[in-house]
Amino acid sequence: MVDPGALGARLASSAVAPLVKKLFVKDQPGAALVTKPVRISGLVSFKGEKRDVTPKDVEKIADELVRRALKAAGPGELPVDATEAVAVRTALARSLAALGTLTIEDYEAVALGPEEFARTLRSQSAVAVASFALSRDAELFLERLLHTASLHILNFFTQRSTYIARQQTQQSQQLAQLVRAVDVLLERLPSQSAEDAAFEARYASYITARHGTLTIYGLDVYAGTSEWPLDTAYLSLEATRGRPGEGAGQVVAEQVLAQHDHVLLRGVAGSGKTTLVQWLAVTAADLTYQHGLTHLMGRVPFVLPMRRIVRPGTELPVPEEFLTSVGCLVTGEQPAGWVERVLRAGRGVLLVDGIDEISEERRKDAKRWLRDLTRTFPGNLWLVTTRPSAVPDKWLDTTDFAELSLSPMTYDDVATFAHRWHRAAGVDEAVGAALLRSVRSAPELERLATNPLMCGMLCALHRERRGFLPQDRKSLYEAALTMLLERRDVERDVVAVRMPFATQVQLLQKLAWWLIRNSRAEMDRSEAVHILGEAAPSMNLDGSGEEVYAWLLLRAGLLREPAHGRVDFLHRTFQDYLGARLAVQELDFGLLLDHADRAEWEDVILLAVAHARPKEAERMLQRLVADGTARGKLLAAASLRYAAEVAPSVRQQVEERVRSLIPPRTEREAFTLAEVGGGLVLGLLPGPDEVEGELAYLVPLVAARVGGSSALHFLTRFRDHPDHQVQLVLTASWSVFDREVYVSEILAHLSRRPLVPVHSLDDLHALRSIGGWPNIKVIGAYRVEDLTELIVPEQLTRLSLDAPHPVEGLAWLSAFPNLVDVTVDTGVSEAERMQVPSRIQLNALTSQDN
Repeated sequence: MVDPGALGARLASSAVAPLVKKLFVKDQPGAALVTKPVRISGLVSFKGEKRDVTPKDVEKIADELVRRALKAAGPGELPVDATEAVAVRTALARSLAALGTLTIEDYEAVALGPEEFARTLRSQSAVAVASFALSRDAELFLERLLHTASLHILNFFTQRSTYIARQQTQQSQQLAQLVRAVDVLLERLPSQSAEDAAFEARYASYITARHGTLTIYGLDVYAGTSEWPLDTAYLSLEATRGRPGEGAGQVVAEQVLAQHDHVLLRGVAGSGKTTLVQWLAVTAADLTYQHGLTHLMGRVPFVLPMRRIVRPGTELPVPEEFLTSVGCLVTGEQPAGWVERVLRAGRGVLLVDGIDEISEERRKDAKRWLRDLTRTFPGNLWLVTTRPSAVPDKWLDTTDFAELSLSPMTYDDVATFAHRWHRAAGVDEAVGAALLRSVRSAPELERLATNPLMCGMLCALHRERRGFLPQDRKSLYEAALTMLLERRDVERDVVAVRMPFATQVQLLQKLAWWLIRNSRAEMDRSEAVHILGEAAPSMNLDGSGEEVYAWLLLRAGLLREPAHGRVDFLHRTFQDYLGARLAVQELDFGLLLDHADRAEWEDVILLAVAHARPKEAERMLQRLVADGTARGKLLAAASLRYAAEVAPSVRQQVEERVRSLIPPRTEREAFTLAEVGGGLVLGLLPGPDEVEGELAYLVPLVAARVGGSSALHFLTRFRDHPDHQVQLVLTASWSVFDREVYVSEILAHLSRRPLVPVHSLDDLHALRSIGGWPNIKVIGAYRVEDLTELIVPEQLTRLSLDAPHPVEGLAWLSAFPNLVDVTVDTGVSEAERMQVPSRIQLNALTSQDN
């Protein structure tokens, strides 16, 4: 017998909406433009002066609703007999008739929502309905019918009244979404037995409880930070379809199954694959269907971690064994044949997590298993996850799997993650803000913060060390390596052959130092296998070079294969750390310093100083300053904070040499410093309290020329500097950086607000987002309509138009009531068009701003 509660909801919009509409008076001309709420009792069509239907007709409407619902059940599955069907119809009619007695207004009804509104109707007709003595099944049938009718009644209210649309936009959207959800479910949900329906509800609750928290592995953190709610922790990431240069395209990760029924998703260690699996499972199990993802509505999730379902000497599970294989606690309640019925109906979301976490031999079995299941049970959704190199390209091509890869986190993703992490851990927001400043100001940290695992590590370590994370770079890498090479698999219960931590590090640093010495970003797989094969005997490893390589690739989390037969490090910064470690072990200081003039060796040298013993570090510093080059002096100065111990005389020597470069004394020196020092120079520049006078602007000018998020963070320290030239550099440099970030971090905080150059409509949109700007210089062709629409009229006081063909006529300027100064210039020099100002441009801008 079909579940009577589910049956009451099995009515599509096309069946219910026309019937519900008959209960209310027809809209008069202009009715949709009402500007005030309307009492519900004044809307019904069976009461008052404007009767379109009689009270008897209300019974006919109720009868039609019951008839259509019973018809949807099919013969032999009726939840009520003919006598009770009549009683349900009469009770439903009495409840609908209660609409004529409601004194609440339409917008108040919408605010109640369909559940509470249905209860309100029942309470109004409680005495009349109580006399029918309905059975439990009939009561459930009536409740669902009334709920369905209430949903469409409220949705009808939102469609006829612009007043409700204005006052309760969110509720209106939710009601419309629920109506769409019902229609989707009707297409997808088959007739269910009461036993199946009850178990699915129980199973959905289990999935939400089991996968509703996210665990952060491998972190020594305070109690309460290792697990946090998934709805708080989940971060929407992007997935890339195809490889760069091959028509690659971005898609929101949780939408991959909306575009493809079968997906193989690749992602490096900690990139968020398992978290995505958890999110999809919990979302599919959400029976309120308020997530708006129609491809997940009415579906049943099965989370199948490969490390749990693949056991030695056993076959992979058949559908009936899915829940047992993962240790599901409600397995004993599962009705016989339930999984097969779900899959036959095409309602499954099968989330196969971690192909890389099983042996290569079992991956062949897994491939056959996936092929057989997808062919036997078509129409279901499949997501299979793996680390990039565990299986070759088009591994599941024969079963029509689309291949995508999780993308690294963006600047905004990192900020969002840090905010949520600290909020979930109960940590003051100021701690999270300090971490973001550290990440933005330190390129090595910024390069690490590319996936949730590494961001979680940075958050935890930053909290543990009370904000001193950037000053202890060597310890940061050591902690990261410990987590990735040793602790993560142990804590995840991954069954694999263990390799000692020290052995892994020694092997990886041999690969890293080879890449650095040969000025390579990646190597052939055969080269890596050869290096590891030669090292294996001296480390007492039994396996061949191929076996050692395969183990490191899959389990270490630091290597990846970006293309077939090629291998590189997950983060270049780990390559530099490990390579520097081996260079110091092998006393290759001469080789290191011979490459001090090359930017790609910069981090290697800094980290070699960190690994070196005191006397070794001092000799490196002395040789760097002895070569007399600006780069050598800057590299030596930056290396000071990496050395554990330095003799005072050596420190003094380095500091004296760098004073000839910092702070710069001319614009030429500033440009040279930025070009030679790059990101290295940012940590050596003086702060706003250490520079004054007419040359103060040269310090932020250096940072602007360097560019990047670390430079942007440095510039935030100059937002309150009183010097006009400093403020001018800040406004004139915004096109070098990410526009939205720069506007929120720099421009929005400037008090003087000098002339800002505008090159595009996006620039005008950005200025409008912070309330407008008083002094604007429009560079390039423009349309009057764009200027009058996007420039905030009350804010603008001075306008400069710098275009080869300015618009004739100035009448349009009357749109700006506070405008007092207008400049029109058609002769634009190259210096004036520079994104970062030169002295010539600064003078030109200053003359217009004074």
